[in-house]
Amino acid sequence: MSGHSKWSTIKRKKGAIDAQRAKQFTKAIKEINIAIKEGGGPDPDANPSLRNAIANAKGLNMPKENIKRAIKKASGADADSYEEVTFEGYGPYGIGFFIECTTDNINRTVAKVREIFSKNEGSLGKNGSLEFLFDRKGVFTIERAQIKMALDELELELIEGGLEDMEADDEFVTVYSAFEDFGTLQRALENLQIEVKNTALERIPLNTTALPIEQAKQILELEEKFEDEDDVQNVFHTLEVTEALLEALNEE
Repeated sequence: MSGHSKWSTIKRKKGAIDAQRAKQFTKAIKEINIAIKEGGGPDPDANPSLRNAIANAKGLNMPKENIKRAIKKASGADADSYEEVTFEGYGPYGIGFFIECTTDNINRTVAKVREIFSKNEGSLGKNGSLEFLFDRKGVFTIERAQIKMALDELELELIEGGLEDMEADDEFVTVYSAFEDFGTLQRALENLQIEVKNTALERIPLNTTALPIEQAKQILELEEKFEDEDDVQNVFHTLEVTEALLEALNEE
């Protein structure tokens, strides 16, 4: 997981620079919709998935009124009907991709994902063909200013809550749990009254491949093409995000 939180930080900065807030809001609204549909209704106190979705929307600075409207619409009879679907495939240089989508038209989404792969020297694979390349983890991103204790003390507090790993930089602290400990670690953070900027179940690659800078940038450009699609919620890949790549991106 080394380098994962640094790459996430760069992605957050790039997202702000690229003015992608409208797309981020759309994805957050879909997350709210799915949470209400599958997680147990519109009451966040009784629906942990909705609590996560609301927290993530707030982390994007979505206005409270937008969040309320999204919850109201998703709870009504005229709510959009979304399904969650995943795709797996290979990009250039043998880099594996795992793509999570939320869609109201699976045929459209399949066509879009296949088109992006085929136009970028990649290929769409069968479901399940690459899932073994990733380990699903709970990932909680916290602004460092929200933490009122020493990091070693925080680590000790969270170990019983299922903490598996922790990374920190000047701006953010990222804590990880095993998939099955996701809810336990979430409650531990809530009990410590730590506000989490983003909560997610992410697919962390078990093994990564380092590429020369220009080739690595090509992979990241492909990642952005997937993320620009409205139906795509998350994109994971097996590219190793090296210090040299991070430095090159920071210089852009």
